[in-house]
Amino acid sequence: MATNISLLNLIGQPFYKLLIFLLQLLTKFHLRPTILIFLLLSIFIYFSIFHNLPNPGDLTTHPPKLTTQILDRNGQLLFKIYKQENRTLVSLNTLPNHVKNAFLAAEDKDFYSHHGFSLSSIIRAFFKNITSQQLEGGSTITQQLIKNTLLTPQRSLIRKIKELVLAIYTEKTYSKDTIFQMYLNQIGFGGPAYGIQEAAQQYFSTNAQDLSLAQASFLAGLTKAPSKYSPFGAHPELAIDRQRFVLDQMLSSRYISQSEYDQAINALLKFSPLEIEIQAPHFVMYVKDILVDQFGENLVNHGGLIVTTSLDLDIQKQFQDFITTEVNRLSNLNIRNGAGIITAPQTGEILAMVGSKDYFNSSIDGNVNLTTASRQPGSAIKPINYALAFELGATPSATINDSPITIHLPGSPPYSPRNYDGKYHGHITLTQALGSSYNIPSVLLATKNGVNNFISLAQKMGITTWDDPSRYGPSAALGSLEVKMTDLAVAYSAFANSGVSTPLTSILSVQNPENKSLIIKKNQPVQVIKSRTAYQITDILSNNNARTPAFGTNSYLNIKKAKVAVKTGTSNDLRDNWTIGYTPNFLVGVWVGNNNNSPMSRVASGVTGASPIWNKTINYLLESFSSEM
Repeated sequence: MATNISLLNLIGQPFYKLLIFLLQLLTKFHLRPTILIFLLLSIFIYFSIFHNLPNPGDLTTHPPKLTTQILDRNGQLLFKIYKQENRTLVSLNTLPNHVKNAFLAAEDKDFYSHHGFSLSSIIRAFFKNITSQQLEGGSTITQQLIKNTLLTPQRSLIRKIKELVLAIYTEKTYSKDTIFQMYLNQIGFGGPAYGIQEAAQQYFSTNAQDLSLAQASFLAGLTKAPSKYSPFGAHPELAIDRQRFVLDQMLSSRYISQSEYDQAINALLKFSPLEIEIQAPHFVMYVKDILVDQFGENLVNHGGLIVTTSLDLDIQKQFQDFITTEVNRLSNLNIRNGAGIITAPQTGEILAMVGSKDYFNSSIDGNVNLTTASRQPGSAIKPINYALAFELGATPSATINDSPITIHLPGSPPYSPRNYDGKYHGHITLTQALGSSYNIPSVLLATKNGVNNFISLAQKMGITTWDDPSRYGPSAALGSLEVKMTDLAVAYSAFANSGVSTPLTSILSVQNPENKSLIIKKNQPVQVIKSRTAYQITDILSNNNARTPAFGTNSYLNIKKAKVAVKTGTSNDLRDNWTIGYTPNFLVGVWVGNNNNSPMSRVASGVTGASPIWNKTINYLLESFSSEM
């Protein structure tokens, strides 16, 4: 075989041809193996990193962006995450120092002293990547500019190396002020706002040069994760926490004085109304958070993804109408808000998610998603306690003594639970005790079976918020520990699904512009209780005779069209009122109350509050999907 092939002629050929060529060189010229290894490594580095490397000169142009669409399960459009890129360029010298310093403090305080990268940040990120097995940045402002303009959103070590190489090249090509100016004009702030000027307009209806310290620190905090820290997202409180972090960094870096810090911390931020075309906004933001967590901001915002979700928009609209109408009717009872979720318990698919009465109503913090917020469940938690008793050998026909008790725990005052009706009912069956939701039997069961065992079962069934053992006590069996509605839906899915707890699913498929399916990480269903236990709980919760002593024979809980299991819950201070019920194919959870935790003036489970909404919803599902119920 001839050996006079030029290495340049092999560029672009399969790697095995290069290997053959190098072996020929090794044989003909008696090269040492170390030289061969060096050559192979050099070629690998060239093709992996330097071949087709973008030109930093392209930073002055804007690459095309693609629109990501979120659809309901039937293909109806819910939201376009990215429609257009609104950008108005500003000059760095027109911005006040506190605006520039806010971004330096938040993202890269050593920007004007490094050469495109921070060795300490790289080392810190390297060790964090090893320990957490997640790729983390440690990126400077220059690297972020490169990442958002010249490179793909792919998370890999090779891409990080390319980013580092281009950052060094960019620093040699442009001045620091030019790089910083390009960064401030390129960075995304959520939605269509790109660049500091559009962000100032979108969030505060002002110009970038007129931003106050409080406003500038808020915007600087957004850039790390616009979806996560958005004031219009599912968790607006995180945006304020992030702003505080930026101000702390500015203070420690001596960009601002203590008095300026105090004034900014205490300043009330007034956001401009959010103007977007969106259906099922709480659900869309819930889905977007999942997408960003798995694929990153850049791919989600600009990757042209087609996301088919589990939501049924027709069901969603009807559910929203039921909640909004009923909550408005109850305003005289100091009930200002409501939320709900509808799932398919066998698959975990979310069919509807209403996070509040009105997402766009800032007076009630309407953009806060109450289905993912932590609230006291009251008696809605009791079925898990009874399930534990049945798992340990008790039967629905077993009796328990509903009479006055006082529990003495070390380090705690005496605890004497009371029933909601203020009465005691003597020896009753567990069916009667759970059906009529008496408190004393539930506390007795928790102390008999062990509070920690009850906590453990709840966690296995899907409750994720019980992580503070110092709060565990018998009152947990009455719903004193906060839960998320989404978690409660997962726990109740075990009752509807023969003991199998099914994690919630909101995304059915994700496709990129090349019609390639992207893999969504999903948790698997788990058998958490026996199928017999699930049947026993369902049988009790669908027994109208068992709940008649507490709720009457014709309450909103009595569904005559089908066998429907249902449980209510009200916190002792009237801050939360719940109704959650299910058939094998549909689960409906409803909550009413106030975001600020102010108590309702009065509410009666089965009569007012969540129950009428639940009743209308379950009857609507029975009528619309009778073949599936």
